[in-house]
Amino acid sequence: MTAAVQPGDTGPKHLLNSIQDYVDAFHALYQEGKPSFFEVSGPLPATGRTDTALAATPNLTVILKCYEACGENTLHAHTTEDHVFIVLKGEVNFYGPGGEVRTFGPLHGVMLPRGTFYRFRASEGEPLVMLRIGCSAQQGGDMFARIGADGRQMDGNSTQNGHVEPVLSGMYFGPGHDGR
Repeated sequence: MTAAVQPGDTGPKHLLNSIQDYVDAFHALYQEGKPSFFEVSGPLPATGRTDTALAATPNLTVILKCYEACGENTLHAHTTEDHVFIVLKGEVNFYGPGGEVRTFGPLHGVMLPRGTFYRFRASEGEPLVMLRIGCSAQQGGDMFARIGADGRQMDGNSTQNGHVEPVLSGMYFGPGHDGR
């Protein structure tokens, strides 16, 4: 399901690099009272991580998250959001606050209720591609509220969270990206 970027391919319209990018993409994707159809597709990074917004409502978001091999983040919790990760490609090691670890690959996932501390690391050898589905667990809560292990606010795109500026590999994950 990966392929080289084709000439003239401008890539996804909702690649997210800041909180404002998330807000803008989610707003653009939401159509009240109408179904939202989407393709699970996005660019694979050579370094760092790419987040591609696929669908959104004011209370629910669907994001394709692609990490370089061995890409990771730091221990954190989302204070107002329940969310799920489902691995589509690669393998991931999820860690809990006590150092517990669970390794799994494609078509396996994890449910993380709000306030659950976790971190993860992509395994070696290939990029990690996960579908992330998040839902507001607190009416009117800040969907971007995240805290570090010290209880202080932490931006997901910060170096404190292990963020590395993405460099695109020229490859994509998803249907229609088979190199033809």
